[in-house]
Amino acid sequence: MKLKSPEPFWLVKDGLKNSYPSLRENIETEILIIGGGITGALLAHQMIKDGYKTVLVDRREIGNGSTSATTSMLQYEIDVPLFELSKMIGRKGAEKSYWACYNSIDDLQKISKEVKSDCGFKKKQSLYFAAFKKDVDDLKKEFEARKAAKFPVKWLSAKEVSKKFKIENTFGGIISEQGGSIDAFCLAHDILHYNHRKGLHIFDKTDIIKFDYKKNGVTATTDYGNTIKANKVIFCNGFESTEIIKDKFVNLLSTYAIVGEQCDKEYNKELNGLLVWNTASPYIYMRTTDDNRILIGGEDEEFVDAQKRDSLLFDKEQKLVKKINKYLPRNNFRTDFVWAGTFGETKDGLPYIGQHPNFPSAYFVLGFGGNGITFSVIGMAMASDFLKGKKNELTEYFRFRR
Repeated sequence: MKLKSPEPFWLVKDGLKNSYPSLRENIETEILIIGGGITGALLAHQMIKDGYKTVLVDRREIGNGSTSATTSMLQYEIDVPLFELSKMIGRKGAEKSYWACYNSIDDLQKISKEVKSDCGFKKKQSLYFAAFKKDVDDLKKEFEARKAAKFPVKWLSAKEVSKKFKIENTFGGIISEQGGSIDAFCLAHDILHYNHRKGLHIFDKTDIIKFDYKKNGVTATTDYGNTIKANKVIFCNGFESTEIIKDKFVNLLSTYAIVGEQCDKEYNKELNGLLVWNTASPYIYMRTTDDNRILIGGEDEEFVDAQKRDSLLFDKEQKLVKKINKYLPRNNFRTDFVWAGTFGETKDGLPYIGQHPNFPSAYFVLGFGGNGITFSVIGMAMASDFLKGKKNELTEYFRFRR
C-alpha cells in the first residue's frame, strides 16, 4: 500500500537521517516490532526501557511511510467531540480518553528531551473554531463538556479570535491551553538512534510476508526467507494493518497538505504558538513550522488510490490556498510543498490498541485520526502493561470489535 505522494515537507527538510541494514540472517528476540515510523519508534523506546530484547523492522527506509507525511500536530482533542463521544461510550470513558491524550503531549515532551531530539518540540495553544454559524450551538456544547471535565479552555468570540490571532471569518471557538507541534519524522529517527545505541536491533527494507502465530510465540518470515522468532509481536504499521486484519475497523481516506512561506515574518507571528482546526466536514487544520512557514491541510477524499489521489494535488492545493486567503486574508501565501497521505477514521475517533482474537502472541498499537501520535504515546504505557499482565483502564475503550 502506497501511503504518501512525493515530496512531503518533512522528508525533504530532514533527508535520510540514519540508515540501517536489511535482515540477512535468522534471529530470535523477545519483542518484534513491525513498523519504523513514530509509533514503532515510541514502542521500541518503551520496550528497551522495560528491559526486553527488541527487534524493529520496516519494509521501507525508517520513517518513510505515513510519518514523513504527517502534519505533526499534537492535540488532546479527539476527532469526535467530547460531548458526542460521551454519548457513544459513556462520559467516564470519553473523559479518560481525552485526558490520556492531554497527558501524552507532556510525556512526548519528556521523551524528546530524553533522547536529545532536534525535532523542535513546542508547546502550543489549540484553537477549534466554528466554520459556519450553524456550528456554534454544538461547539458551545463541546465547550461546556470540556469545562465540566476540568480542561483549561475558554470561549472566544469571532471578534476576539480576529483581535488575538488575526484569523478572520470565524464564528468564535474554543481556545485550549494544551497542544504542541514537532517534526515527527525527525523525532522517530532520533528515538531509534538513541535506542539503537542501547541494544535495539533495527532492520529497514525488510518486508515480512508471512507470520506463524502460536500461543507461545510468533515466527516472521521475510521476502528473502530469513526468519525472526519472537515471544511477542507488536504491530505499529498503522493503515497497513488493514492488509492482515480482515475486520472493517477503519475507513481509509486521502488527505492533502501544503506548506508555504509567509509574506512577512512579523505578520501572523501570533500563529507561531497556535494549532488551528475547525468544525467543517472535512475540517481544515493549520500550524506554523520552525522556519516560519504555514502548513495547512484538509480537503479529504474517500479513497486511497495513489494515482487518483495524486492527480488531484494541483486542484487541492488551490482549494487550500483559498482557505488560507479566507482565514488569513492579509497573508500573501506562496506554496512551497504540496503532498497527500493516507488518513484513517474510526467510528468513535479512538485508536485500536490491544490484542485481536485472530492473532495469538500479538498486540496492535494503531492510532488513527488527528491524534495518531498522541495515541501512540498512550500505546507505550498500554503495551507495557499488557506484557506485564497488568490491567489498563483504557483497554475496554480501545479494543477491537468494541
